[in-house]
Amino acid sequence: MRLSKRGEYGLRAMIALAEPAEKANAPHMMQIKEIAQREGISAKFLEQILLALKNNGLLHSKMGVGGGYYLARSAGEITLGQIFRVLDGPVAPVKCVSQMAYEPCGCPDEETCGLRLVMGDVRNAIADILDTTTLADVVKRQGTLRKKLSVR
Repeated sequence: MRLSKRGEYGLRAMIALAEPAEKANAPHMMQIKEIAQREGISAKFLEQILLALKNNGLLHSKMGVGGGYYLARSAGEITLGQIFRVLDGPVAPVKCVSQMAYEPCGCPDEETCGLRLVMGDVRNAIADILDTTTLADVVKRQGTLRKKLSVR
């Protein structure tokens, strides 16, 4: 498992889209250039990323004046794991423990392989965090920290 720039930028863009939506309790539309500027991401690269997320049902878009991208579901219904898998693929650090893209490894006894057992634990721990953390959770944590830091 490795978080690529594509995955990082996609997660940051989804969090940016979730932030105002959580405050307003309604879908919030943002244009690519607005997200790109706010997050310091190339608009061309971001366009490809958002299209992948849209094609996988995590975003919707509206064309024309006042258009842009918005979350397909509430921020509380979209997990970081869903976004990660769309953009970066399986969470497993080695393919022999992947639940989505299993491939046998080269060890002599895969069933009792110590490395495979540990990497399975790593995969499960990472997947548990990503699959139980929603965009709303991230926005809440972010807001709490920002309030705490602004009090100082």
